[in-house]
Amino acid sequence: MKKIIITLYFIATVITLHAQDGSNQVNITTTAVPFLRISPDARSGSMGEAAMGLSPDVNSVFYNQAKTSFNTNKAGVALNYSPWMKEVADDMYFTTLAGFYKPTDNKAIAASLRYFSLGNVPIVDYNGNKLNTSQPREFAFDLGYSVKLSQHLGIGLTARYIRSKLATGAVNGTDYKAGSAVAADLSLFYTNKNDEGKGWSAGLALSNLGTKISYTDDQSDFIPANLGVGAAYTEVWDKDNRITIAADINKLLVPAVPTDQHEIKNYYETGVMESWLQSFNNQALQLGTGIEYQYKGLLSLRLGYSTRTYAAGNWQNLSVGTGLSLGIATINFAYLVPTGDKINRSPLSNTIRLGVAVNIK
Repeated sequence: MKKIIITLYFIATVITLHAQDGSNQVNITTTAVPFLRISPDARSGSMGEAAMGLSPDVNSVFYNQAKTSFNTNKAGVALNYSPWMKEVADDMYFTTLAGFYKPTDNKAIAASLRYFSLGNVPIVDYNGNKLNTSQPREFAFDLGYSVKLSQHLGIGLTARYIRSKLATGAVNGTDYKAGSAVAADLSLFYTNKNDEGKGWSAGLALSNLGTKISYTDDQSDFIPANLGVGAAYTEVWDKDNRITIAADINKLLVPAVPTDQHEIKNYYETGVMESWLQSFNNQALQLGTGIEYQYKGLLSLRLGYSTRTYAAGNWQNLSVGTGLSLGIATINFAYLVPTGDKINRSPLSNTIRLGVAVNIK
């Protein structure tokens, strides 16, 4: 039962939730395809999902494509894997593949694929009788381009195709179909680091700016448009030791679900561009911060913390991780430390992320 409840939270298109305390009501902000907001790689995943201002790597396309043109390598590829919500399910997983190539020192192209499997979900009728079994699957393909505008500033653009199949056919009188959407990211990256790597860097990204997605013929749902801002500072102690501190803040650019049921119809009929302006009425914020220690560029130790407001899910996670560089290959690992107790326990507790990256000079 617990598995079904948590899985339905993820595969629901837009769920109307209300929390009432006395006379006050809090709007919950939800979207379709929430897998687009999952941090896929172990490096940022172990640093509280702070990634905007971190030094560029193969996985930059997932957060801030503008960073890719600052990568010191000529090309690279990365594979990431995470068994998802192991606390409540044993057949959900999230995996990604990313790569980049720099035809010149100032330009870079990148591509990525995200694939989210939600396992096998029983479909039941209103009486609890099992009708069939659904196998929800979602994926997104990205193609990005970035260029340095100067030694310190870069800009990036990413195009995205999204496909989501939660259920197909008739279920309890409603016909469901797979949904598709297209979106784009616009990103900026600034750095003033010196040749030793000491200094500040910062990033900004407008992500998932695109169409709605439909699972039925009579309703279209918002995808998770997002504004992310972050910064990082690296202190170089000597040639062997350095430490980086990073922090990100993210805000969903979708309207809050109305607490007044009479406004629900207008909510679903709101246009995409109009919804970005209406997103200022939501309180869906996520804050992440982390620290990374590197020894000789070979060993990395990481610690992070992320928190979401009630409107964004009310989750708090403590994360730890490590990275090991072996020539051209880097192996990263992240672990989300269990937090909370009983019903307050985070469903992401004990989540692990594994990643392997290969870079070409």
